[in-house]
Amino acid sequence: MAWMIRDVPKDSRPRERLLSSGPESLSDHELIAILLRTGTKEESVVQLAQRLLRHFEGLRLLKDATVEEMTNIKGIGPTKAVQILAAIELGRRIHQSGYADRYVIRCPEDGAKYVMEDMRFLSQEHFVALYLNTKNQVIHRKTVFIGSLNASIVHPREVFKEAIKRSAASVICVHNHPSGDPTPSREDIDVTKRLAECGRIIGIELLDHLIIGDQKFVSLKEKGYV
Repeated sequence: MAWMIRDVPKDSRPRERLLSSGPESLSDHELIAILLRTGTKEESVVQLAQRLLRHFEGLRLLKDATVEEMTNIKGIGPTKAVQILAAIELGRRIHQSGYADRYVIRCPEDGAKYVMEDMRFLSQEHFVALYLNTKNQVIHRKTVFIGSLNASIVHPREVFKEAIKRSAASVICVHNHPSGDPTPSREDIDVTKRLAECGRIIGIELLDHLIIGDQKFVSLKEKGYV
């Protein structure tokens, strides 16, 4: 009968250690053991994972291995080989998606272009937060509120909670005026000042607050309110 992860001594079980200490606490062969799930009659799944890595001299060559090359190793059948290749391909796709295709906002015009076509014809006001990394690339977009803007309703907590969750370096807030006229109201200015102050306190900068009209926009930073 093949060895399974549960047959490995308790203090060496990678699945349990991942749950208790996180994936970063596991070695390469322990992560692979979780994918393999079972070993052979002669060796545990952890030992099989170690032998697989030794055969390919580590992850660098394993990532380019074929199903045929893997199945030449005793204990690695097509199912195990496919599971490893699928995990490697997922990692490759995550790496490639990276930041290369993310939109960069360098100025108010960039921010306005990013949302203009989505927001210029909305019949209600939508308050949207754009979350940026240290390179000013958009890493997330969230509609925080729909309805007439009011300083008591658009709470900084809802804006910055997502920024902390996403490890954002800065935030750009955007909302539309259904009338098509982006002239800021008193409420727009009050909300902006409140958000900017909260951002300074927690260390996540409010870069700008843009008001979107019909092919027009206003930057409250350029107006001196941020």
